[in-house]
Amino acid sequence: MMSTALLFTILNLLGTFVFGLSGAMVAIRRHFDIFGILVLAVATGVAGGILRDVLLGAVPPEVLTTVWPMAVACLAGICAFFFKPLIDRFTRPVMLLDAIGLGVFAVAGCRKAMILGLEPAGAILLGVITAIGGGILRDMMAAEVPRVLHEEVYALAAFVGAAAYVGLIWLGVAEIAAASIAVVLAVGLRLASVRFGWSLPRATKG
Repeated sequence: MMSTALLFTILNLLGTFVFGLSGAMVAIRRHFDIFGILVLAVATGVAGGILRDVLLGAVPPEVLTTVWPMAVACLAGICAFFFKPLIDRFTRPVMLLDAIGLGVFAVAGCRKAMILGLEPAGAILLGVITAIGGGILRDMMAAEVPRVLHEEVYALAAFVGAAAYVGLIWLGVAEIAAASIAVVLAVGLRLASVRFGWSLPRATKG
């Protein structure tokens, strides 16, 4: 059976890869060259983890102590460069990749915060920050309004995933099962919000 440590290592690498893909796809859409694509892929893939580690005092950040996060993000950029037509077959590929990364990083970031001693509320907040950090930097570097400020349900989906993980652990659910359920819930909520046009209330103009 897969160990919890292995599961979260896989989740972190998966989150880095799909966020890297989403960054690369945005860069391609903005007509960046290959170097720009790799830069945006790496920035998107590792920014959330760097911000999480700095806020937790886990310095130097993990991305600077092991080669794998940047290597995986670069691989994502290369895959996007060579296989863009294949990725484009999916409906709204950036949104889909973003949703997967959002759910994965929300749970992985929340767990690391709990391991380092944060209370549940702080761990949930760190999970959300981990999940949205890469997307915010990607959008800013591509001169776009960050999705977290205007998309249907974005940061809320990360919050729900992180909160679900904390709640399931508190209820005594096995860690692997809790993580899997929480990731699926966050990703599902994000995708459903886009599919059905769900949104949070907005201030009226006037």
